[in-house]
Amino acid sequence: MKFEQAFEAFMALQIAAETNARRRERLERGLGHAEMEFLRVVWFPAVGHFEHLYPEWEVRDFANGYRYLDFAYMPGDAKGAIEIQGYSSHARDLELWRFKDLCLRHCHLALDGWMVMPIPHPSIIESPKQCQQLMLSFVGKFISSHVSERLSWLESEALRLARRLLRPLTPSDLASHLQVSTKYARKILRSLCEKQLLTVASGHARARMYKLNV
Repeated sequence: MKFEQAFEAFMALQIAAETNARRRERLERGLGHAEMEFLRVVWFPAVGHFEHLYPEWEVRDFANGYRYLDFAYMPGDAKGAIEIQGYSSHARDLELWRFKDLCLRHCHLALDGWMVMPIPHPSIIESPKQCQQLMLSFVGKFISSHVSERLSWLESEALRLARRLLRPLTPSDLASHLQVSTKYARKILRSLCEKQLLTVASGHARARMYKLNV
């Protein structure tokens, strides 16, 4: 499905399901330019769907008011927050009180159990592939908790390595990390592909690179 079709269906579902008048109004106004670019250039090409993603997600702040995350990613009980940081508003022209407020906001989100991922808007434009790999690693932080009981220790460690690397994983990477032969590393990677946790990122007759399947 093309991005435009998937996005329209995604937003229509978000609005239809929302009972909170404040968030519903924000959704109906539409997303900002930076948030749309993030979805179009980074999230959708990397992840391929919008499942468990919630734009303009409302949270209570430390002063008992309301704030809105650019995006919340919440598979199961997990709480991931994605904040798109514009250069002019978050760095160059940021007043001291707003800078302190931003840091305090991130502190309270972290203390409330959120994993916060600040994504600079210039990086979306200049380094989209790097941002895509960051998002794959971010999503990967949450997926193994649902499947860990059916994985061997070596398979679990392979997934942890795949999440940490900001690029696709090679058999040589895994062999070096686990101190096993490249042949055995390939066997582990093939097993994870069969369990639909990894997918081949490069190579056809002989797979050379693997990435998280999200």
